[in-house]
Amino acid sequence: MEISNSKFQIRNSKFETKTVSGLRPVVVFGLLLISLPVAAWGEDDQSIATLRRMGKAFASIAEKASPAVVGIRTTRPVHAGSRLRDDSYGDNNPYGDLFDYFFRRQAPRRNNEPEPKEIAQGSGFIVTVDGYILTNNHLVGEAQEVAVQLGDGRRFKAKIIGADPETDVAVIKIAAENLPYVELANSDTLEVGEWVIAIGNPFGLSHTVTAGIVSAKGRNQMGVADYEDFIQTDAAINFGNSGGPLLNLDGKAVGINTAIIGATGNIGIGLAIPISMAKAVYEQLKDNGKVVRGYLGVQIDNLEPGMGEFFGSKNDKGAVVTQVFEDTAAARAGVKADDIVVELEGEPIATANELMNKIAMHKPGSKVEVVVLREGKRKTISITLDKRPQGGTEEVGGVAKTAGPLGLSLQTLTRPLATQLGYEGLAGVVVDDVEPGSPADEYGLEPEMLITEVNREAVRNVKQFNEAVARAKAKGKVLLRVRTDEWTKLVLIPLPPK
Repeated sequence: MEISNSKFQIRNSKFETKTVSGLRPVVVFGLLLISLPVAAWGEDDQSIATLRRMGKAFASIAEKASPAVVGIRTTRPVHAGSRLRDDSYGDNNPYGDLFDYFFRRQAPRRNNEPEPKEIAQGSGFIVTVDGYILTNNHLVGEAQEVAVQLGDGRRFKAKIIGADPETDVAVIKIAAENLPYVELANSDTLEVGEWVIAIGNPFGLSHTVTAGIVSAKGRNQMGVADYEDFIQTDAAINFGNSGGPLLNLDGKAVGINTAIIGATGNIGIGLAIPISMAKAVYEQLKDNGKVVRGYLGVQIDNLEPGMGEFFGSKNDKGAVVTQVFEDTAAARAGVKADDIVVELEGEPIATANELMNKIAMHKPGSKVEVVVLREGKRKTISITLDKRPQGGTEEVGGVAKTAGPLGLSLQTLTRPLATQLGYEGLAGVVVDDVEPGSPADEYGLEPEMLITEVNREAVRNVKQFNEAVARAKAKGKVLLRVRTDEWTKLVLIPLPPK
């Protein structure tokens, strides 16, 4: 409070001095209080400025890359007797068989009626100035017609250069010149936690841009393709994003958006093919129209926790050779069962799936050097790769007995097996054999049936099946969702007590 009465000031000079003196700390403290929000506001301004810069970076990337992202629309015939699927949803149709049953069943076609067609929509991105485009096999692989729409509105009919179902990569081309294109990065250097941007045409909404981070690398056994090494991202990906680019902060493609986890759409788990894998496939498709892969000729598996010490290894990393097939590249080079492959061409190998993918990226006749641990000692072996036989891969895991007393031998559903048995677009384990008199035999399970769920949990491979059955022991029963090429049913099998 300010006192303006001079008489009062004179009469109370002592009091005034003491009072002013006593107020000094209060004034200083008040000044401190006033200064604190100012500093906080400064920090807020810096944070907002950082966010603005990040937003500008995303906008710059989108502006640079979007002209090279295209919408793709495909048509293909629906053959008599087949189920008509709405492939704009890819393999995750949220309506499934119920939608097919009520709305998409076909009436018998009359003579001279045109064959019905199905339409799929997705994305792709231009990678050369003369019109080569990367996209997904599941979008264009069996298409009768492929139409491409550019960001500037122009439309072209595209030619399918080649498609590879085993990686779900395809290459198409349009007749145009001086086109904008997306540069390809080295996805091997990508790290978990990095910012990434997805661009595509979800639900036909052209050039939708979403951002997120790399959630994980090396995702496999997802039932999407034979060779899987997916980048997992939480950048929103929805139906129709398939084939679009996943970009790093340099605006270069690190992946091809391919699949989502969650039948109803984006739940923050999207999968993209690493561009390093896609590039190797692209080059072969562009040059030859098909992919020819190298082949070792072994069955391999992962080292389970604690298993490495039995092989003289200090850790559980690598691919353990469980079988060497006769008259193959591996057999001729001297690879032996129980060897642990820890390096290929100087690069470390951590899992069986990693070894299988890397071998597949080499052409037949290529000479590769592998480092194996044999009884705890490192040994370098030079191997000239064979040509991979039709429908064959380096076998990972192979056929396995279940952990429970069901009496089943199973194998993971692969793409060639799915094609052979009519289970395209599905995931699960296939019954290889049923022990006579076993619970599985008693309840009607037969070879070639597909099991997709255990106790209402989806299973994509033999390991997941075994783990689910082991958990079911506590319930004393196991509920299986079983399919053939004609029907799906639930089978409840009692389990004996422990």
